[in-house]
Amino acid sequence: MKYTNRSSDNELIQGCRHSNRIAQKNLYERYFGRVFGIAMRYTKNQEEALDILNSAFLKVFTSLDKYEDNSNLAGWIAKIVFNTAIDHVRRNTKYRQVMDFNVEAEHAVGNESLDRLQTEDLYKLIQKLPASSRSVFNLYVIDGYKHKEISDMLDISVGTSKWHLSNARKELQDLIAIHYNYEKGRLISAK
Repeated sequence: MKYTNRSSDNELIQGCRHSNRIAQKNLYERYFGRVFGIAMRYTKNQEEALDILNSAFLKVFTSLDKYEDNSNLAGWIAKIVFNTAIDHVRRNTKYRQVMDFNVEAEHAVGNESLDRLQTEDLYKLIQKLPASSRSVFNLYVIDGYKHKEISDMLDISVGTSKWHLSNARKELQDLIAIHYNYEKGRLISAK
């Protein structure tokens, strides 16, 4: 069988199960865009995200015998990418074990400038957070995990998870304020 970008998921899966490189290439290209953002959330740059994505797709190709045909392929691949990203974070990020009982109560990152930010701008600001705080922030705020789950995933204490979330929120507020003031200054000078 000839595999193309028009082949169905099931056809590509069958080709991948037989180690057909063309089927693998087409499956990779089909789902790359859908899962690249997952890898980017937990990295500082595209090169690192691509490393995660390539490792994840290697796992996809070697685990297709475990995939149940006609189930949600996109969700299955996304879960593998997510788990690969978390493994990467766990291996490469140093967390300070923090016992801070005075961590501020969880509060939303909010101010008038947040409403003006475009999603892409906010994403770029999140990428500027320190890796350890960015990982906890993404897991808690974007992916919806609780601190206990995060502590188990990253092998850190719940207190450390809470501290990194608080730290990420403070730093993100500062970054948003800087961004907003820069944009405001640019708008004033353009008038």
